[in-house]
Amino acid sequence: MTIQRRKLLKSVALGGAGAAAAAASSLAAPAIAQDMRELRMVTTWPKNFPGLGTGAQRLADRITAMTEGRLRVTLFAANELVGAFESFDAVSAGNADMWHGAAYYWPGKSPGFSFFTAVPFGLTAPENDAWILHGGGLDLWHRLGAEFNVINFPAGNTGVQMGGWFRQEVNSPEDFNGLRFRMPGLGGEVLRRLGAAVVNLPGGEIFAALQQGAIDATEWVGPWNDLAFGFFRVADYYYHPGFHEPGSTLECGINLDLWNSLSASDQALIRAACLAENNEMYAEFNARNGDALNTLVTEYGVNLRRFNDDVYAAFGAAAEEVLAEVGAEGGIVGEIHDSFVNFRTKAMEWTGLAEQSYANARQAVLAG
Repeated sequence: MTIQRRKLLKSVALGGAGAAAAAASSLAAPAIAQDMRELRMVTTWPKNFPGLGTGAQRLADRITAMTEGRLRVTLFAANELVGAFESFDAVSAGNADMWHGAAYYWPGKSPGFSFFTAVPFGLTAPENDAWILHGGGLDLWHRLGAEFNVINFPAGNTGVQMGGWFRQEVNSPEDFNGLRFRMPGLGGEVLRRLGAAVVNLPGGEIFAALQQGAIDATEWVGPWNDLAFGFFRVADYYYHPGFHEPGSTLECGINLDLWNSLSASDQALIRAACLAENNEMYAEFNARNGDALNTLVTEYGVNLRRFNDDVYAAFGAAAEEVLAEVGAEGGIVGEIHDSFVNFRTKAMEWTGLAEQSYANARQAVLAG
C-alpha cells in the first residue's frame, strides 16, 4: 500500500470518527434538555409581597438551585397565571405544577385542610412543626391531599398573628354582631358564631375592601405585613392577641402525578427546600415584626389594644364548638381532628413548663 493511500484511508477514518462524534453530540443535547423540567409555581400572594411573596420566590429559587437546574421553577404571583384562590384547582388538574399558599384557603375541598395552617386556640409555630413532622400530621396531610391529586409540605410560617384591624373599639362579644370581618379558616367560623358576617378575601383585595367600607375589620398577619399593606390608613384600632392563628404554617402543594414522576433524589431536595423556607420565613417574621409594630405605634399613632377577658372567653367557647363539629364529620377529617387535639394536650404541658415559664420568668427579671 502506498504512503499516499495510507494517508487517504487515515483521513477518511478520522473524518468518520469526527462525524460520529458530531452525531453523538447532536443527540446528547436533546437528551440533556429532556432531563430539565420547567415547572410553574402559582401563589395566593401579591407579587413580591414582603415575607409571603418573597418567601415563595425564595422557595422557587432554592428548588432550582438545589436541583442544579434540573427543575427550573418559575413563580407566578396571584392573578398572573390564575387567581389567588384558584391555585389549588390549577395544580390538582395539572394546569400548574405547584403552589405556595395556606391550606386553610381550601375548606370547600375539605375542612381537614384548615388544621395544617392554623386552628383557633391551636398550636404555636414550633408545636405545629412538631405535630406535622413528628406527630403524624404529615402522613394525614398526604392522605388528604391524595384525594385531590396533590401532595403538600410545610414551607413557611408567620408565627403568632395579631387579632386584627378595626374601625371601632371592641369592648364586648356583642360588638361582633353584624360586623363585616375578613377572616379565613376555622377562625372565620368562630366569628360567625358571635354574629359576624365573615368573608374570605385574598391578601391583595383586603385594603380596598376596608377602605371602601365593604368590610369593617380584618386580620391579615402581623405588624411587618400589616404595615406594608397600609391598614393603619383606614382602621384606627389594632387588637391583640389573635386567637385564630397562633402559628400559621404555609404550604407548598405539588401535583401528585408530577411528584410521582420525579426521582427520589429530586423529591428529597424539594422536601429539604420546603423545610428550609419553613425555618427562614419564621425567622424573618420574628426579626421584622417588632420594629414594624414600633413604627405603627410611634410614627402612625395606631391604637394598640388588647382583647379583654370577656371577648377572649367568647372566642374560646365558640372555638371549641367549631372544632367539635368538624371532628364529628368522621373519616379522614375526624382522624386529623383527633390527632391534632391529642397532640395539643401534650404540647400545652411541655410548652407551659418550658417556653412559657421561661418567657414569664425572663420578663419578670428583666422588666424589674
